[in-house]
Amino acid sequence: MSELFSPFTLRGVTLRNRIAMSPMCMYSCGEDGLATDFHLAHLVARAVGGAGLVMTEAAAVEARGRISTSDLGIWNDAQVEPLARIVRLGKAQGAVMCTQLAHAGRKAWTPTKGVGPAAAVAPSAIPFDADWTTPRELSTAELDGIVSAFRAAARRAVQAGFDAVEVHGAHGYLLHEFLSPIANHRTDEYGGSLENRARLLLRVVDAVREAVSETRAILVRLSCTDWIEGGLTIEDQVQVARWLKAHGVDLLDCSSGAITSFVPPVGPGYQVPFAEKIRHEAGIATMSVGLITTPEMAEEIVRNGRADMVAMGREFLRNPYWPLQAARALGHDFAWPKQYQRAKPVA
Repeated sequence: MSELFSPFTLRGVTLRNRIAMSPMCMYSCGEDGLATDFHLAHLVARAVGGAGLVMTEAAAVEARGRISTSDLGIWNDAQVEPLARIVRLGKAQGAVMCTQLAHAGRKAWTPTKGVGPAAAVAPSAIPFDADWTTPRELSTAELDGIVSAFRAAARRAVQAGFDAVEVHGAHGYLLHEFLSPIANHRTDEYGGSLENRARLLLRVVDAVREAVSETRAILVRLSCTDWIEGGLTIEDQVQVARWLKAHGVDLLDCSSGAITSFVPPVGPGYQVPFAEKIRHEAGIATMSVGLITTPEMAEEIVRNGRADMVAMGREFLRNPYWPLQAARALGHDFAWPKQYQRAKPVA
């Protein structure tokens, strides 16, 4: 039996397989942040195609926290029903539906390098790169508002019917900025030691857990290394993973980098060792992502206990039906949607 196609339970929900579609910005919203017909077609196609977990793009918990003015939002109640429509259809096709809660921090308005309709904010007044605008440093008092924004967004995710939520703590966005000594030069209780730098992330996780109750799964995406001297290391993130587990997180989505513009060397499965190390040393379920493209590679990762799940981005853009085809390649009899049964190979 294929391990990739074995069921996997996260908190109160069971996935039909270990395959996830990664969150990917589609830049297809209006400035209102409402999900569109494009999002419906895009996300539900992957549910029809057999993904166990379908994740939306980063949904901003504050309007000023958008990566761009064309990104999805979950900062007001008007955004709930367009998402709920997607969730209903995706779940009807057998997928577990998840939204990613995010705040871009100093990387808001990425296409214009931090210059947008509102000032970019960050743990410290340090720009992302030399030609980016300098963000405004958040006061300690303002952090309560950030936590409240994540809590309210998580409540909206519940109203929309999502089975799980992912907190975006990676890729140089706000929660990663607080974690990383590259972006966080604070001298208060949110800066300095790793424990202090993790404080905001843990507060956000606690707020999200309060909002989603004990029945829904919480995932956290981490950049497992900053790839640069003086930045976060995998050893740091193993400790953060232990804290996250203690605060009720169910799975860590293991990515890396993007606290600066440095581009690390990449190759097939280059981030798998991060998921493997955190899984074994922190004792928490992990998902690996990063140039995983073949059924055989995905099967090996799960079968050998290197991660509990695999997530794919570009491969799902190329082929929404990758799981259906992967099952056949691995000799697994995976159920096709009844509407597509006539096209299922017989041998």
